[in-house]
Amino acid sequence: MTLTVGYIGLGIMGKSMARNIMKAGYPVVVHNRSRHSVNELVAEGAIEAHSPAEVAGQVDIVFTNLPDSPDVELVALGTQGILEGGQEGLIYVDNSTIKPATTRYVGEKLAEKGITMLDAPVSGGDVGALNGTLTIMVGGPEDALKKVQPVLEAIGKTITHVGGLGDGQIAKAANQIMVAAQMVALGELLILAQKAGANPEKVVEAIRGGAAGCWTLENKPQRLFTGNRQPGFKAYMQAKDLGIVMDTAKEYGIPLPSAAVHTQLFNAMLEMGMRDLDNSAVLGVIEKLAGTELEI
Repeated sequence: MTLTVGYIGLGIMGKSMARNIMKAGYPVVVHNRSRHSVNELVAEGAIEAHSPAEVAGQVDIVFTNLPDSPDVELVALGTQGILEGGQEGLIYVDNSTIKPATTRYVGEKLAEKGITMLDAPVSGGDVGALNGTLTIMVGGPEDALKKVQPVLEAIGKTITHVGGLGDGQIAKAANQIMVAAQMVALGELLILAQKAGANPEKVVEAIRGGAAGCWTLENKPQRLFTGNRQPGFKAYMQAKDLGIVMDTAKEYGIPLPSAAVHTQLFNAMLEMGMRDLDNSAVLGVIEKLAGTELEI
């Protein structure tokens, strides 16, 4: 029997992920606050729903991909939410990046009605969402993961069961520590190269195959060299994720000195009016501090 899948939250990432689930042959019911993405997917064969409850009431698995912890709590537990519309046996998979504590609270409330929750935040950006090659970090019951694994394989290339509910979000917080460090380091090395008299493009070419090699060096420099600072992954979302990192660190008494500095730099992006640019555009903060701009 083919599973029917719901997808709520059709932003840059969610729309591509829902589309890839459709391409894999699953009937998909979609809902989003803005109608454009819904209309686009309906034209491609998706089924429209007008509330999270309406989605949850007609599917076997419901996914969400939402901006922040309060959004997930509202969609899952609020009026006309997943809890209201879902029946016992429904599996809820959250692709959002939110606080681990929120995940665990929402999961406990849903479990009272027999709804199982998996937290499954993703990494890989808009390119990974488009190509179905995301990295997915899963927390929650293993038997539920086995049921949704074929659907996850339509959106991701690397799927790892990290542990219990909330552990996927802890893995994503760790991921965002590394992502922020790479974006800041990229900005610093480009400005260092230019100001010290070297060609930044040649410097990237020289170092990307050595110990400095990473996803960021493979995917971001060429966009910056052509003047493209559009998302991608928006700076305000990176700042939000770093807020989750710092809140979690505070909760457990963990010092994160470099992550704290990177959080300040991304918050500076927002203050400088760059909230909707790509997270690699943190380069703009380094440019401001250095008194120069990357030459393109």
